Amino acid sequence: MQNQELITKFYTAFSNGDATKMLECYHNEVVFEDPAFGQLKGDRAKAMWKMLLSKREESNLSISFQVLNNHEALWTARYNYGPNKRSVTNNVRANFAFQDGKIIQHTDQFSLWKWSQQALGASGLVIGWSTFMRNKIQKTTNKLLSKFMEKG
Repeated sequence: MQNQELITKFYTAFSNGDATKMLECYHNEVVFEDPAFGQLKGDRAKAMWKMLLSKREESNLSISFQVLNNHEALWTARYNYGPNKRSVTNNVRANFAFQDGKIIQHTDQFSLWKWSQQALGASGLVIGWSTFMRNKIQKTTNKLLSKFMEKG
């Protein structure tokens, strides 16, 4: 499978809510990184996608994407976040590296400040740009991920 086909398979599975097919695209030693989670490796990176998709229906998640070339894609997630069900539209640029016909490195880039303004409201607007807020978001998301993984 060519790299562009693998990226397309990954995002098609994501948009269909199929974590199993998404994770078939990942190498066992995958390294994922984004502003909200920081760096995740292997099973932890895979579990993140399972966790996000486990909330798909309650968050009304929808995904659209465009594969740009054999190592890059643009994708957009639209969903409702948190107890207040705040509407979030997150535009992401993804970069990939491949090994053994699988994704070995996946880096998502987006504005954490824009995300935090939508997801968190006033606090995101005021301090969403700060290192303090980024660290707090990463600590919270990783704690949620650890709890999700403990549940099996």
